[in-house]
Amino acid sequence: MWAGSVEEVGEQLVGAFQNPGLLLGIPLALAGAVFMSFGAQYQHRGVMKVERLSGRPGASGLTMQQLRRLLTRPSWVVGSLMLGMAIICQLGALSVAPLIVVQPLGAIALVVTTLLNWRVSGHAPTRRSLTAIIACVGGIFVFVLIAAIFATERTLSQSELVTVLVILGAVTLMLLVLWLWLRRRMRALFYILAAGVVYGFVATLAKVVIKRVQAGDFEWLTLLCLIALLAATAIGAYFVQTAYSAGPPDLVIAGLTVIDPMVAVLIGLLVLGEGAAAPLWALIGFGVAGAGATWGVISLARFHPQIVSDSQELPLLRGRASDAVDRDPPG
Repeated sequence: MWAGSVEEVGEQLVGAFQNPGLLLGIPLALAGAVFMSFGAQYQHRGVMKVERLSGRPGASGLTMQQLRRLLTRPSWVVGSLMLGMAIICQLGALSVAPLIVVQPLGAIALVVTTLLNWRVSGHAPTRRSLTAIIACVGGIFVFVLIAAIFATERTLSQSELVTVLVILGAVTLMLLVLWLWLRRRMRALFYILAAGVVYGFVATLAKVVIKRVQAGDFEWLTLLCLIALLAATAIGAYFVQTAYSAGPPDLVIAGLTVIDPMVAVLIGLLVLGEGAAAPLWALIGFGVAGAGATWGVISLARFHPQIVSDSQELPLLRGRASDAVDRDPPG
């Protein structure tokens, strides 16, 4: 029985990668991951500079004055342009390849960003942080590999699309209420998780809008999806910029590349029923892989060498990375 299952899975994998869309989508997604890595590093540098010049910590939320100052920082502008290229590559990949295959490839950005941050900040990865990174990348790879085998990509019905929009509205409202209530005590992990959750919905809506435009089906619901996509992107971007003020860029990328695809895949599995054909062992695999990847993000938030160094405390007490700005080159 097991031999038959293994053979069947192998045939499904071979068949999936014979899809010409994947041959274009995968390189585009990988290019987007590299642009994301460099963009994150430059934006993080810009946020650190603005925080220092303004004399006000941004960990509880960047002010409007700080956001305006970001537009005058060359490093932040360059980083934004690179992230724009990453979005273009990602949208191009989504237009030709399935979401559940394209989205997780962003995990490559975590590896690249870790190497970049090591070079810029001088904080070499420790055994604990490397273990956390391996858990992030490995967990999300297994999670999406299972999804790619058993999940079926299909067009959303009107009612399913409305359901996704309603859930996005409820989740966004809950995150905003939590931020307003507890922002004085929030640290990087909250902003990273919040941005990852919101961006998971953004990826789903982007795929929907692209498919509807390609099919010439641009009506009021498609327009509503586009408005929700832009609003969620803006909210997620604010959470990301605030996360840069509270933690190093590779920690931010770790959360985004784990939480974002997991949310996108879970929407497909739980809301849209795309995993109805998945056997019990696949569902167990989803749980184990997702738990491992999530553990990796939390562990990296606790044991990242830059956070431990900046806090000068035990790893459990997370600090900010603002002191590291003095080591950054001008930008």
